[in-house]
Amino acid sequence: MKLTCKKLVSFLLVAVMLVALSAAAFADDEGTIKIGGIGPLTGAAAIYGKAAMNGAQIAVDEINALGGVQFEFRAEDDTGVAETSVNAYNALKDWGVQAIIGTVTTAPCISVSAEAYNDRIFMLTPSASSTDVIADKDNMYQVCFTDPNQGIASADYMAENMPDAQIAIIYKNDDAYSQGIRDTFSSEAKDKGLNVVYEGTFTEDTQTDFSVQVAAAQDAGADMVFLPIYYTPASVILTQANAIGYEPTFFGVDGMDGILSVENFDASLAEDVMLLTPFSADAEDERTQNFVKTYNDLYGETPNQFAADGYDAMYILYEALEEAGCTSDMSAEDICEALIGVMPTISVDGLTGEGMTWSDTGEVSKAPMAVVIKDGVYVLPETAEAE
Repeated sequence: MKLTCKKLVSFLLVAVMLVALSAAAFADDEGTIKIGGIGPLTGAAAIYGKAAMNGAQIAVDEINALGGVQFEFRAEDDTGVAETSVNAYNALKDWGVQAIIGTVTTAPCISVSAEAYNDRIFMLTPSASSTDVIADKDNMYQVCFTDPNQGIASADYMAENMPDAQIAIIYKNDDAYSQGIRDTFSSEAKDKGLNVVYEGTFTEDTQTDFSVQVAAAQDAGADMVFLPIYYTPASVILTQANAIGYEPTFFGVDGMDGILSVENFDASLAEDVMLLTPFSADAEDERTQNFVKTYNDLYGETPNQFAADGYDAMYILYEALEEAGCTSDMSAEDICEALIGVMPTISVDGLTGEGMTWSDTGEVSKAPMAVVIKDGVYVLPETAEAE
C-alpha cells in the first residue's frame, strides 16, 4: 500500500504524539523500588515480626496510593534466629532488594547488619534496640529507642514516681537486648539512689521455670520487679508469682508488649503491669486512630507497638528516599550512600514519635512513655490513677 504525502504526514504526527504521550506517562511513573522486610513470622517471637511486617505493608499501600515512586514489599521469615535471618537476607538479595526494613529482633539484626554493611545495602530496623546493631555500621539505622535509653528511662521513671521501691531485677544474661537494658538500668538506679534488693538471671535454656528467681525476689522484700525481657518469659514469671501469692508491681520495657496475646496465659495476671513503649493504641490523635482502624479492619486485632514501628519505618524510608532523590533505576549501593547522606538531616512525625531525628551513628532521638495495663488495655498512669 502506498501512502500519499498527506497521509504520511498524518501518520508521522500521530506517531510523534504517541511517543510524547508515552514519554509523559513514563515521566509520571517513577518506577518501583524493591523494599525487603525481615522478621520472625513464625516461632516464639512471631507476634513481633508479624505485627511489624503488617504495619509496614499498610504504609506501603498508602505510599503507593499517593502516586509517584512505588514500593514493592517482600517480607522474609527469620524465625527470630540469627542464622535463619542471614538466609532470609540472602533471599532478598537474590530478589534484587534495594533497601531493607529489618530485622525485627536484636540478635538476628546484629548478624544481618554485618552482611548488609559489607554489601552496602541500607537497613532500617523497626525494633532491634541494641547499640550493637548500629555500632560501626554507617548503613544501619533504628526506629526504636536504644537499650541504654530504655534502661535509663526506666530508672528515671522509678526514681521520680516510686523512689522508695524495693526493686528486684530478673533478666536474660545470654541475650544482648536484655543484658544491655539491665546494665544501663543498674547504673542509673545506683546514681539515682534506688534500692535494688535482688538480681536474678536466666538463659534461653532455662526460661520455662522461674520459681527460684520469683521466690528469691519475694524473700528479699521486693515490691517492684523490673523485667527487661520479652513477653513470653515474662508471662511465665507472672504466672509463677501468682501461684505463690507474690504480688509486686511488675515493670517491663518494649519487649513486654504482646503479653496480653500470649496463648494459654491468663491475661488478668497482667493487670497493673507497667511498661515503657513509644506507642499506645488508645491514643486519641487522628493519625493513631486511623492506623488502629485500618489495622483492625485488615488483621482483626489491635496493633501493638511493633506494628507501629513497622509502619513508621516504611514512612521514614519513604521520606529519606524522597529527600535523597532516589529512583528505582539506582543500585542498592547507590541508594545506600544517598540515604546515609540524608538520614541525619530529616525529621519525621510518626506513630511512635513526633519530630524523630537521627544521629549519624544511626540512633533515633525520641522519648519513651510509661503505660500501665488496665482492663486489658494500655493507659497512661495518670489515667489509671483517676479511675
